[in-house]
Amino acid sequence: MFLEVVKANYLDGYKIQLLFNNGETKVVDLSNSLNGKVFTPLKDIEYFKRFSIKFNTIEWENGADFAPEYLYDIAS
Repeated sequence: MFLEVVKANYLDGYKIQLLFNNGETKVVDLSNSLNGKVFTPLKDIEYFKRFSIKFNTIEWENGADFAPEYLYDIAS
């Protein structure tokens, strides 16, 4: 089974609660993952909050995203 994000809720700071298609809910803190030019806008917390679920993961309007497997692995 391919891992997918099916629901995401902003919590605080750079934390997002994620529900995966395997039924697990995890919290991911992306504060240490915003490296590289495409992630620079996400350092603005108001911009960070404006994500959506697209192509089975979270994505921002500038096209920045993270693989669902990466999110799952770093989440608690």
